[in-house]
Amino acid sequence: MSASRFPVSHDLSSLGWDDSHAAALPDGLIPARVARVDRGAAEVLCAAGHFQAHYGATVRRAAAADPVALPCVGDWAGLRKLAEGRFELEALLPRRTAFVRGGVARLSRGGLSGDSKGQVLAANVDVVFVAEPALHATDTADLGRIERLLALAWESGAQPVVLVTKSDLAGESLPFLMGEVAAAAPGVDVHAISSLTGEGVDVVHGHLAGTRTAVVLGASGAGKSTLVNALAGTEVMETQQVRAADGRGRHTTVHRELIPLGGGGLIIDTPGIRRIGLYDMGEGVDLVFSDIEELAERCRFADCGHDSEPGCAVIAAVEDGTLPERRLESWNKLQREALWMASRTDARLRKELQNRWKIIHKEVRKSGRNRP
Repeated sequence: MSASRFPVSHDLSSLGWDDSHAAALPDGLIPARVARVDRGAAEVLCAAGHFQAHYGATVRRAAAADPVALPCVGDWAGLRKLAEGRFELEALLPRRTAFVRGGVARLSRGGLSGDSKGQVLAANVDVVFVAEPALHATDTADLGRIERLLALAWESGAQPVVLVTKSDLAGESLPFLMGEVAAAAPGVDVHAISSLTGEGVDVVHGHLAGTRTAVVLGASGAGKSTLVNALAGTEVMETQQVRAADGRGRHTTVHRELIPLGGGGLIIDTPGIRRIGLYDMGEGVDLVFSDIEELAERCRFADCGHDSEPGCAVIAAVEDGTLPERRLESWNKLQREALWMASRTDARLRKELQNRWKIIHKEVRKSGRNRP
């Protein structure tokens, strides 16, 4: 963390500190907000300035039992000043929101498998900016990636907003692209922005009124760091150009980092995300696919799986072109992953899934033997 980015002291209220945080702070500890994490330590911002604080024994034990309990960017923490003058991060305050990414579930002969460990990408976030670049006129947005990030954003408790970045490169295809993205993000604000020309940057800043905190998520090359610089009004994050050979971005940001903005609000820049696994899904997927949920209410059967059941309103919408088939396929994939994540802690559900896959593979083998 560059010392030049931050003043020598901080007004805690400008970082989002309030009475409820104060009530949760253990006696004798110094309040601070985590701006960046390294192995076994965190860079923190507090009334005395910013400095490194190593994790105390209580924090280390909690993190060993559950990786989600590791300090992350955006956390509020309690510090203790030791006799030798250094600081120790002794307690984490309860998180109001947490953006948690799980491992990626993979479809295999045994069913769904994969890494089920969670990783908190950001905490105490009010807004999640999902950045998807408009690279050039022949490109279309990665709608599946947008849907995944939106599911996690809704689940975090924060408000998702989709930003179609580099809009100046889209040309005449921008209205079509915006329509595609809006259809994949029902109930979510979608903005076209260009950090280069300044288009839409003021609209983005409007989501950060007061002391609100936002995190920017998206693939490498989506223009996240450039957006942060535009919001800050100065170059606080290093940027690089997208590779001309394949249109992909390089990883410029290698750490998640909390940046207080001069005009108010705070923003967390993140490295490009390649693996986006669901984690402990509740209503996140349902909110992303509210159009399918609404159609499902008109299905003949309450437990319709929207596959081949008679009287399925969702299948009918796909057949008449009202609902894109891609959208139903994406819903099915995320539902399977959410079910797998739930089965990690539900032995009965896990057994049901195993039995279901045994039946499926038995039928597949039988159909293979019966082929002429």
